[in-house]
Amino acid sequence: MTYATLEFTINDGIGRIRLNRPDRLNAMSLDMIGEIIEVIDKCAADSNVRCVMFTGTGRGFCAGADLSSLSERTRGADGKVDVGNSMDTLFNPMIRKIRALEKPVIAAVNGVAAGGGANLALACDIVIAARSARFDQAFVRISLIPDLGGTWFLPHMVGDARARALAMLGTTVPAEQAQEWGMIWQVVDDAQLDAEATALAKGLADGPTLALGSIKRAINASHTSDLSKQLDMERDLQRDLGRSEDFTEGVTAFLQKRPAKFAGR
Repeated sequence: MTYATLEFTINDGIGRIRLNRPDRLNAMSLDMIGEIIEVIDKCAADSNVRCVMFTGTGRGFCAGADLSSLSERTRGADGKVDVGNSMDTLFNPMIRKIRALEKPVIAAVNGVAAGGGANLALACDIVIAARSARFDQAFVRISLIPDLGGTWFLPHMVGDARARALAMLGTTVPAEQAQEWGMIWQVVDDAQLDAEATALAKGLADGPTLALGSIKRAINASHTSDLSKQLDMERDLQRDLGRSEDFTEGVTAFLQKRPAKFAGR
């Protein structure tokens, strides 16, 4: 299926979502958010997709929300822009779907990731960035707060003090500093980004999909769970995984001293 604001392909178990509005630095229009949600739903339903990867076309990953799109289509009865409505109907459902998808999601950040674009990347499970990339919490410059989960991701990733400063000062964080602070996983040379991200995605796509999804579910739950509840959740997930074909294959491969061939079942 053809999309107006992104490219979506499935190859070698990887569902690749390439934001494709390079003339606007891939700023997220309302149409783009709707298309991302549709594609994430396709990835969830398609057993051939075992890893999802976001990246951007051109010189940037995503410059955040397209403010002109918001201004045109999200006005309330009083004629003023209702940003909260677009959060409820599009932006927040997108982030929830990415976090809930029981398949690994990678962000390959090429160039600027600003505002909602930065937090779209942080919503992914693993972020790999080009050395020239930067993460910019620009919201305060237009009198808004970090959204798309930014006020949740930042404190969990970089700590309270840094999160407050980043949000209140609108500071730009270069890729290497983002890695040092624990915001992202890895920085690579610009020319190597696509190859490194694809290799990472392929490794995950060839992995034990059920276990990867369960890891994601357990870590998501850990932020609001105490140790006792987390231990119970680990028990329940291990019980289910222990009945999977991939567990049998993993143990057999280990005993036979060969690489496992996981099927995602």
